Parts: sequence; structure tokens; C-alpha cells
Amino acid sequence: MIDDILVYIGLVFVFLGGIADIIASLGMNRFKNFYLRLHAATIGTIWGAFVPVIGVSLISIGVEELGVYRFFLAGGGFITAFLILILGPAGSHALARGTHRSGLVKVEPCIHDALKPELCLRGEKK
Repeated sequence: MIDDILVYIGLVFVFLGGIADIIASLGMNRFKNFYLRLHAATIGTIWGAFVPVIGVSLISIGVEELGVYRFFLAGGGFITAFLILILGPAGSHALARGTHRSGLVKVEPCIHDALKPELCLRGEKK
């Protein structure tokens, strides 16, 4: 009984991850700014990778045919999901900071920039 519930919850998580990947890919194509596209990529990483890995781990716990190996699969999946949850935002932050510091991408519209205040007019429209 509980195994069936875990399998169905896992299937819902995998489905939500697929929907999130579709939304993130649309954002990557539609957004005009690098930083907005980076936000869409981070959504694809967290919701499109973290949530389905948790779902697959729950499914593996619920499948009795795997025997004792189902717990190894679930443990590996949970550890992988935790690493994705920690390293995904850190990686996107490193990309954004490196791009901003190199000056490759122009920040538009810029209202306030704490890292390079000379590049923005504070509160004034350009």
C-alpha cells in the first residue's frame, strides 16, 4: 500500500520536473537578457533536475522487485539531489558574477549596481 503511494508521488515529481524543463527551455529562448536566461537555466536545474531525481528515488523505494538494492538506488538519488540543490545556485552565481566583473554583458535596465556604481544612474532613467 505505502509502496504504491511512493511510486505515484515519485511519478508526479518526475512529471513536474518535465514540465519545469519545458518552461525553463521556453524562458531560455524568450528572455532577452543574459541574467534572465541564467535565471531560467537555474529553474531548469533545480526544478528540472532536483525534483525528478527525488521522484526517481521515491519510485525506487516503492518497487519491491529491486530487493535490497532499492535502498542503494534511493540513497544515491537523494545524495545526488542534495548535491544538485547545493551546487546549482552556486554555479549560476559564479557565472553571473564572472560575467558582470568581466563586463561582457551590459546590464539593462540598470537602476542600481552595487558592484560598479559608475555604470548606472541611481534612480534616473537613461
